[in-house]
Amino acid sequence: MSEKDEKKEKEKNSNLLVRLLSSAVIAPVVIYLVYWGSGWSVALLFGLAAAICALEYYEITMKGWSPAAWVGVVVTGAFPFILLQGPEGGYTAFFVLVAYGMFAWTYHLIRGPLKEGPQMVAYLITGMFYAASGPTALFALWLLDPPNAGHWAMVVFYLTFLNDTFAYFTGRAFGKHKLYPEVSPNKTWEGFFGGMVGSVAGLFVFRWLGFHQLQVVDVLLLSFAGGIVGPLGDLSESMLKRAYGVKDSGKIVPGHGGILDRIDAIIFNAPLTYLYVAFLRPLLVGA
Repeated sequence: MSEKDEKKEKEKNSNLLVRLLSSAVIAPVVIYLVYWGSGWSVALLFGLAAAICALEYYEITMKGWSPAAWVGVVVTGAFPFILLQGPEGGYTAFFVLVAYGMFAWTYHLIRGPLKEGPQMVAYLITGMFYAASGPTALFALWLLDPPNAGHWAMVVFYLTFLNDTFAYFTGRAFGKHKLYPEVSPNKTWEGFFGGMVGSVAGLFVFRWLGFHQLQVVDVLLLSFAGGIVGPLGDLSESMLKRAYGVKDSGKIVPGHGGILDRIDAIIFNAPLTYLYVAFLRPLLVGA
């Protein structure tokens, strides 16, 4: 191994240690709140994550935060709280999104710059939708089945983080065939299929640990779908960063970068899981 390769390997190992330590601190807090927190505390957890993601998105795309962007951050973080009002929450969330879109257009119409106004509006609205979708879907899952509050949200975490972990170590040990080097040079097909195994293993472990409502058909379908959709979310965020020439979305999580870096796959997996549990699963298992 060359000196350059040895240096890279040491950097990888050092970064891995920092990532593990960060996860060891953050994971217990998240698990505690998801299982034993009240509706307001869980909404605060997911709302804060959504708001930070919006902030990071605006920093990447707009290179700063205008007053309209700050309003977008606040409104993005409010979506989980909107769902607390019950069945009407979905309608309210839609109209809040529409109202913010009107505000963004009006803001740039009045304040300018007129030439870049439509582009800025696109950043503002897309950032809100992108940042809010995953955390809000997680909270919707948390609210969906009160007797199992927290379990379905945790399914998303098991599905996503076991996929990510298995993909990382499989790719590192066996990876030879690049998955999409133009977007993410380090990802390999070996890592992709290793991640799929991780998704299956993670959900079976979660079922074994006590969430027996999670049936075998749930494990197989969610693992297969999430094993594809989650990496798409990861690659999509990599495409965003590569397009704007940034390495990480932020620095808030040591070893992981920003919150957006940490939950990019969840942004895709959480809505997928919600749609499955709320609409497809009742047709398949009758519950």
